[in-house]
Amino acid sequence: MISLLAKKFIKNRENVTSPAVRQAYGMLCGIVGICINIILFALKFFAGTISGSIAITADAFNNLSDAGASVVTLLGFKLAGKKPDPDHPFGHGRIEYLSGLAVSMVIILMGVELLRDAVDKILHPEAVEFSVLAVVILIVSICGKCYMFLYNRSIGRKIDSTAMQATATDSLSDCAATSAVLLATLVGHWTNLHIDGWCGLIVSGLILFAGYNAARDTLSPLLGQPPEQEFVDEIEKTVMAHGIVSGIHDLVVHDYGPGRVMITLHAEVPADRNIMEIHDEIDIIEQELRSKLGCEATIHMDPIDTNDETTKETRRKVAELVRLIDEQITIHDFRMVSGPTHTNVIFDAVVPFAFRLSDKEVEEKIESAVRTLDGNYFAVVKIDKSYVK
Repeated sequence: MISLLAKKFIKNRENVTSPAVRQAYGMLCGIVGICINIILFALKFFAGTISGSIAITADAFNNLSDAGASVVTLLGFKLAGKKPDPDHPFGHGRIEYLSGLAVSMVIILMGVELLRDAVDKILHPEAVEFSVLAVVILIVSICGKCYMFLYNRSIGRKIDSTAMQATATDSLSDCAATSAVLLATLVGHWTNLHIDGWCGLIVSGLILFAGYNAARDTLSPLLGQPPEQEFVDEIEKTVMAHGIVSGIHDLVVHDYGPGRVMITLHAEVPADRNIMEIHDEIDIIEQELRSKLGCEATIHMDPIDTNDETTKETRRKVAELVRLIDEQITIHDFRMVSGPTHTNVIFDAVVPFAFRLSDKEVEEKIESAVRTLDGNYFAVVKIDKSYVK
């Protein structure tokens, strides 16, 4: 159904990098989600009323909260699609993350409420009246939620939306929750065991777990998560395809919402080349990154001496020594300054966050390693942190 509606209402639907297309997909899925959840709420509330089941009634209100979450997602995509303005020069894309966070908060709140009702039902159990109609409604609900999970996951991956991935996770937990309610209804009918409250407890636990996962997935980009390795590899591949660049480092990705990514990086270029030629080539690389990866790029040029054989060979040896300390450590901005008594070997060492050694320990190990090359070499090391995974 979503595919048919997308063909009818979304222009250029395959161009998922376009903010307008992403917004259209988000709003379409939000509207469909609202309609399905309201229908399921009405059906389950009716089934819970005629059967007296707290688990079915709780599941009904879970669908009502999902409808509210779909409204929040819908508004989030609408607001995130607003153009940049003087107060928000990088656009409003992060509103989509905020809407996903709001969805997760609604899920957690509903889980807490259902947990309270389930505990009360466990402490004061009551018989649940069996109804074939209620069973049919629950089966229809499971099928409906499975469909919602599939289309939200598919579209969420297609447009790279954490808000829709959160909605998909919630729909999957709803499938499991409604299945538990159905099981309670059937067990109560066949065995006269009062497990309605216990199944309500399971439902609330699944809802809380889904809310936690959704909150975690939406908070991470808001706080500033490292870029995906595939994205980093594409950036490096694109930049290094230009022969003028001999290496890149200090890559930082600034995420202002899906489709609104800015990157900065340092590119090592020959120090003896014409500065205008190098600048022109860097401009071409920035344009290529924009057209190929859909990101705004700012590249800082780091001139390095590519002709001095002593510097090149010493850099190679130092890089090997640093890798012996740990394979994760890399070096850049390498240069040598000779004096009458010693030679300063100056470079930056990139160390991952939460590394097993402190920065001071890394410095000391590198300094000792460099001295093994030549007693007159003194390492001047600056520790950088890796901004990628």
